[in-house]
Amino acid sequence: MSVDTYAHGESIYNIIPAKEIPQQRLPMYRSQHHPQLAPTGTTFGGAQTSHPVAMNMSGGTTGKIVPSKSGRTFGQPKGSYGSLPQNYMKKCSSTGQIQSLSQLKKSNPSLLRPSELKAKLKPDVPRTSDVPVMNLVTSKNFVVANAVETILAAPKVVTSQAKNYLSKEDYGKVPKYLKNIKQDIEAEYDYIAMLQDEEEQENNARMMPMPEPERLKLLDGLKAKWESVNTEYQGATHMTQLNGAGAKYRKEKWEAELSQIEKDIEKLNRKGILVARDL
Repeated sequence: MSVDTYAHGESIYNIIPAKEIPQQRLPMYRSQHHPQLAPTGTTFGGAQTSHPVAMNMSGGTTGKIVPSKSGRTFGQPKGSYGSLPQNYMKKCSSTGQIQSLSQLKKSNPSLLRPSELKAKLKPDVPRTSDVPVMNLVTSKNFVVANAVETILAAPKVVTSQAKNYLSKEDYGKVPKYLKNIKQDIEAEYDYIAMLQDEEEQENNARMMPMPEPERLKLLDGLKAKWESVNTEYQGATHMTQLNGAGAKYRKEKWEAELSQIEKDIEKLNRKGILVARDL
């Protein structure tokens, strides 16, 4: 047998398997601390709670420190909130031994209100020991008696009569409150008119009539200005097509100036022009 064959495991000694030596199992490790005891000063589980950052500082709290967070994102699994058939509500499970209001009133009739004390609609069922009155005969003629009572009956007295609104004292008259409202409105209008008059007088006090020489001087200046602008405007009216933006802008500018000068000349042609005083 070559050395290579022995190195690859092809040996006659490998035909018989080696005897397995059972490994002795060590006892399970059990901590000397309580398995449900939370670590002292733990910082886990405090998120999204009202607990401080470090919990179980005393080291003696057992069980859970904070409530379980299972199902806080998507809720409990489907069907977890369903009611169990064996946990149905039983008699007096919600109220205990406390009687309801109807039961309390049945046991204590003195608690009933006057509106709840109703008379019996039907008489009680007669007992077997009750014997009816027998052999009662009357000679009264009920037909004749009813006719006589109807004839001799007094007419019914009508206690309530329909109100006649036409006989009222203020029928067809203007109510007093409308007169008061009209007086208030007229007083308010008078007050507004007085304020307007005062404002107009105050404005007139600040104004003065324009002197005639000054008016004529302004009028001559406006006319000269109109002649100057109109000369420039007439010089460009022969152009039928405005190719450039500058030519179009100048034409619109001349037209606006001529229109404004004409309005100013029309105002100065009036008499009694007022101007503000120099305060």
